[in-house]
Amino acid sequence: MREMLETREWEHLAPTAAKSAQSKGRERQEPSCPLRTAFQRDRDRIIHCKAFRRLKHKTQVFLAPEGDHYRTRLTHTLEVYQIADTIARSLSLNQDLTEAIALGHDIGHTPFGHAGERALGNCVPGGFRHYEQSVRTARRIENDGAGLNLTAETLDGIRCHTNLSAETKEGQVVRFADRIAYINHDIEDAIRAGVLAEGALPEAVTHTLGRKKSERINAMVSAVIAHGGEQIGMDQTVFTVFEQLHAFMFEQVYKNPAAKGEECKVEELIKRLYHYFAAHTDKLPPDYRRISEEEGAECAACDYIAGMTDQFALQCYDDLFLPRAWQIR
Repeated sequence: MREMLETREWEHLAPTAAKSAQSKGRERQEPSCPLRTAFQRDRDRIIHCKAFRRLKHKTQVFLAPEGDHYRTRLTHTLEVYQIADTIARSLSLNQDLTEAIALGHDIGHTPFGHAGERALGNCVPGGFRHYEQSVRTARRIENDGAGLNLTAETLDGIRCHTNLSAETKEGQVVRFADRIAYINHDIEDAIRAGVLAEGALPEAVTHTLGRKKSERINAMVSAVIAHGGEQIGMDQTVFTVFEQLHAFMFEQVYKNPAAKGEECKVEELIKRLYHYFAAHTDKLPPDYRRISEEEGAECAACDYIAGMTDQFALQCYDDLFLPRAWQIR
């Protein structure tokens, strides 16, 4: 079955698409799967890993929103996956690799969204970047420290999904899909939260991209597909408006006190947890104590906190730093 799928890739995918049979391979050699290609195995390993499951309890933009329909880091990941898959299929690229990168691109993200990322970055020597932590999670933390042993192509796409150009076109697709997904679902969530009014988007945006979320996503995805070329990109007219929309969202939502008022509390929470665990490595779970012994206490504390969900981080802070009522035992 695997050999048949590899042959099908050569017959049906674009010449510039990544071919699983030509993968640069894994850090540790292992026997090929008789049923799945190398990229399909990557995708499946990510879906079944603990870090992927924890994404359902991590903030996307709004901290602890009241309501069932706000995005989490997991639902964001699934929307990126869907958009990237559509683009890859339309361009005859390798959907399996695209899916693996999309599903894994945020597995190293902190609790509390980018507020948590900034807070941890202010603590860790050398800073903290979630895309690097996603790679580290796949290579060093998952599977009891053995890692997922993903292919070089999947790891490269994960590492480059924010601000670098991936080596594969599939990785480049995910970078655009990530931006298309978050800009549109953040608009919807901001309107639901009352941070952004219906009809508040600039006229240039609605005129070019449409007024509905589905219209905007379709316009952006179509612009990526129409661009073609050696590097994945976006039709220049649409890209210009897309950049205007991003600037608008940055000012109206991402810096809006109504949406971000609670984020100042994240800084202190992350800081206190980090310094506590860096100084008390005996309180870390066994896997992270091992990291402390091999790579240092600060590295272990960073890994542990980055892997926390929002609620676990809050509970951990509560247990460590808030007093309890005295009880007779």
